[in-house]
Amino acid sequence: MRFPATTSVLIVGAGPVGLTLSLLLSGHGVDHLLVEAHPDTSRHPKARGVSARSMEVFRRCGLEPEIRRAGLPPSQVYFYRGRTLVDPDFVRTGVAVPDGPERTPSPGLICSQDALEAVLARSARELAPQAVRFATRLVAYTEDADGVEAVLEDRGSGERHTVRADRLIGCDGASSTVRAAAGIAMAGPTGLGHFLGVRFEAPLGEVVADRASASYFLTEPGRGGFLAVDNDRRWIYQHPYDPGRDDTTALRADHPRLARLIREAAGLPGLAVTVLDTTTWRMDAQLADSYRKSRVLLAGDAAHVTPPTGGHGMNTGIGDADNLAWKLAAVTAGTAGDALLDSYEAERRPVARQVIDISLANSRARTSYRMDDELLLTAAYTSTAVLPATPAPRPPLDPDGAHPDPAPGTRLPHLPLPTGSTLDLVGPGFALLTADAAWQRHADTATAAGLPVTLHLLPADLTRPLTLPPTGATLVRPDGHIAWQAPHPAAEATQLLDVLRQILARP
Repeated sequence: MRFPATTSVLIVGAGPVGLTLSLLLSGHGVDHLLVEAHPDTSRHPKARGVSARSMEVFRRCGLEPEIRRAGLPPSQVYFYRGRTLVDPDFVRTGVAVPDGPERTPSPGLICSQDALEAVLARSARELAPQAVRFATRLVAYTEDADGVEAVLEDRGSGERHTVRADRLIGCDGASSTVRAAAGIAMAGPTGLGHFLGVRFEAPLGEVVADRASASYFLTEPGRGGFLAVDNDRRWIYQHPYDPGRDDTTALRADHPRLARLIREAAGLPGLAVTVLDTTTWRMDAQLADSYRKSRVLLAGDAAHVTPPTGGHGMNTGIGDADNLAWKLAAVTAGTAGDALLDSYEAERRPVARQVIDISLANSRARTSYRMDDELLLTAAYTSTAVLPATPAPRPPLDPDGAHPDPAPGTRLPHLPLPTGSTLDLVGPGFALLTADAAWQRHADTATAAGLPVTLHLLPADLTRPLTLPPTGATLVRPDGHIAWQAPHPAAEATQLLDVLRQILARP
């Protein structure tokens, strides 16, 4: 398969964040190339918690049903604590999930990363068959006034290719090659914990039938815990180790010893264990000093590394992709100025900062924290891509799960409609929600000027939850966040057009 000589956006890294960005860019009609050094999607379950906000993004992509089929049933979304898997005195606590459909039509779930990536990759390839390239690594890149020139290597043949892109997006993880080459530093503690993840098969379904959970924390010192992939035969054992004392290279190669460790931790000396593979990982809590350097931007773990205690790391990265995709699309299409991309860091970096702090606190209180499915639904942005761009009187996230009143910067609330949800009215461009047909001429004026807006007439009673009078309107960005509100249409039909020009940093 030949490589293109040029592309609008080059994405490095095809984990959940890079794949989501590819899907969203395809939805916006943006030419792009996604490269990944590994030969295929992850074989290891890795991250497993998919938040409600991520599921709303996947709902917009048409992938929610398929991802739900790949995940654990809601009846198994619990945390288990006990000395072993057969401890008669175990404690099981529920994950914090929405208590009904009033906040989101797409509650979160547990879906292992290997299964999630397979769904995302299949869809990304269907939408852009030539754009997704595995077994391809970024060797180096240079930047000039007109774009980025990247050298890519086909890891199968060893052939190298040069591709020019308008912009380069680093979605290549905590050890990001893109971030290092851009000279962007990371700040925050590292080495908070070291773990050997062992992927194995064992007939544990009947053993845990009365205590089925997503995560099994073992209270015996040094025992780590189990993560359910399917709560039947597929599992992960997380074994803590000391890098200054333990020889993990030898341990990873010694499958009989790993099987013994699993039997001891499970409390089942006769358990039949088949070790499949292993991985090591380190718990860090770091944030990039910047998310952008000229034509290079960072997303996901390349921009923020989050302790897994809370399940927010991958989901924060998916939120990055959702925020960045429509802005890249607008700049690429020429409907927005380059300064719009500065709002990406202004909006997403404060969210990552708070997520890291919350997850770090969870890691220090491991016996009491609960995964919060709703945290990322509370995100409220302050930037030039929101009007009025006044400082937020609150942190970007609410750890208590309280949802702010609908206002510029917040996520459009889910309100039931006969056809689904107000969230289904979002994208791919801007949406104007109102009960007053007088706004149509404002939408038409903006569209005629090259800034398309789709007007959606709502029942008058739905304007009240949006804190608007019946004559008011809510302008919603392609990522589902409210960009602007007005109590009534102005006499001049250029009102909405002027607002869009400000939001899009359009000269």
